[in-house]
Amino acid sequence: MIQPPIQLAIIDAIGPFFRDLDRERINWSKIPFADLPCDEGSAGFWRQVRADMQVFASKVVQQGFDAVTLDDLAHLVVHPGYEPEVRSRTGFFAKQFHALVDILRTAGLMVFVTSDFLVASPAIIRKVKRSRAAARGFYQETLELFFEEFPDVEGMVLRIGESDGVDVRDPLRSHIAARSATCVNKLLSQILPLFEKWDKKLIFRTWTVGAFPVGDLIWHRGRLKQVLLGIESPALIISMKPGESDFFRYLPVNQQFFRTDVPKIIELQARREYEGAGEYPSFCGWEFERFAHELEGARNVIGISVWCQTGGWHRFRRLSFLGDPSVWVELNVLAAIEIFRRGQTAAESIAKFFGADRVAEAEEFLRLAEDVILRLLYIEEFATQKLFFRRVRIPPLIHVFWDGILIVEPVREILRRFVSDHALALRQGEEAFANFPRMRELATELELSADDVDFMRDSMEMVLLARRFFFSPFTTETAATIEEAKTDYKAAWPRDQRPRYRVKTSFKPSALRWPASRLFLRIVLRRRRGYRTVLDRLFTLTILSWSYRLITRQNPKALPKTLRKSAMGVDAVIR
Repeated sequence: MIQPPIQLAIIDAIGPFFRDLDRERINWSKIPFADLPCDEGSAGFWRQVRADMQVFASKVVQQGFDAVTLDDLAHLVVHPGYEPEVRSRTGFFAKQFHALVDILRTAGLMVFVTSDFLVASPAIIRKVKRSRAAARGFYQETLELFFEEFPDVEGMVLRIGESDGVDVRDPLRSHIAARSATCVNKLLSQILPLFEKWDKKLIFRTWTVGAFPVGDLIWHRGRLKQVLLGIESPALIISMKPGESDFFRYLPVNQQFFRTDVPKIIELQARREYEGAGEYPSFCGWEFERFAHELEGARNVIGISVWCQTGGWHRFRRLSFLGDPSVWVELNVLAAIEIFRRGQTAAESIAKFFGADRVAEAEEFLRLAEDVILRLLYIEEFATQKLFFRRVRIPPLIHVFWDGILIVEPVREILRRFVSDHALALRQGEEAFANFPRMRELATELELSADDVDFMRDSMEMVLLARRFFFSPFTTETAATIEEAKTDYKAAWPRDQRPRYRVKTSFKPSALRWPASRLFLRIVLRRRRGYRTVLDRLFTLTILSWSYRLITRQNPKALPKTLRKSAMGVDAVIR
């Protein structure tokens, strides 16, 4: 296990801002500022936020956390370059957040505020878009204004590798403005003296989504070295996700933890955005325990940052530690703090949560649920492969994404290309699905939500049907069975009663069936981290990017809507 015990345990505190948010599908990546009221009739809303924050703070302090994160820098600063209406809104938010910071600090929690480089209004973008130095200067001004306004905040959490999703409707939008390692290095070199001056900490996230040359920072040893070249500051802490991709299973521990002596923290997700977002059991304790053991040789791992609410585009909307919270998220939060702060095992965290007299039944239940996750939600043979496209490690889960189950021909073609033992994949899914009767019995014994287990069972039945579609000979009867099950699933879980998965079906032959498409996949996907000289540096990183921009400029709807309208949009990644 990591020794000595970690110094810093952070948890995100954005949940109170999502209560009663009137949207069918919510972007959980950060506080939805565009939806927050800031008029004379908003007093009741902010009173509820403060009350919720007090409840949340009390509960996470009892767990053992000593810090929280709140969003975000740009929305809490009245910068003179903002448009008048933007200054009015940010000034209002700043006043409300002063009370929230006081609540958190009174509870004994340090406060870190998140930030993208760069978040700006249209007026600011017009001024800085052609000058990297001007963009850095604006950001430095914003930091200075913030530290003057919020002297009690402990520091910032900086993200440089992702921008707002295409769904965000806010005059203050984030952009990826530091697009190379050199640009990031210049940014850090310029702002770290300011953090030292104000005695603040800068938590720098290495997370990227593959956009621009810095997009491989999360896994590329040379890129991390370039970013940190010549930088030595007592204010700097590096924050990393545990794997080389997002919060997925089956990924080995990120080797970047072993490549620098700079103090660092590991990011952990308790509300698993790709595994039901707290709607059903997805225990991470054994995975967290593995991380702790494998990081034992990493130098200067000083903390954890646990995500209990953040992440993903979902209909699923349970708020951690508030209202009708998810027992599954709270269990994962407890496991994270027990394992990393107190050196306990996953089994000991289970005993603490359920009670020593019920630990055997609880562990059996969680083992069965994890088996469903590992062998049914994921397809083991595909998930264990190391595949890269351009600067991104391909996720080990592609047919279930956020709140969508994709039973579509293109996914079928990809999985049949990379999974050789179709019979084993089918058998593993069937065996894992057989866990549900026993899980239902144990849930009753443990006084857990039988409804959650039933929802997981019915959702995983759709995933099992998807697997049969992927790896069995296709017939019209197969399509009819899936469509009938889809109708039954919608009827069993009406949207007005409980959020459920969106099931996308399409059985039309796709272009990926063509021999040329299969050859294209062999060319653009690689099984090693390093770039191939011709196929990657010349073709996928250069020619493919130019071709994509040319095609989409001529036909903006050339790509499917899900790729154009999801998260940042694929156009932001192929650069």
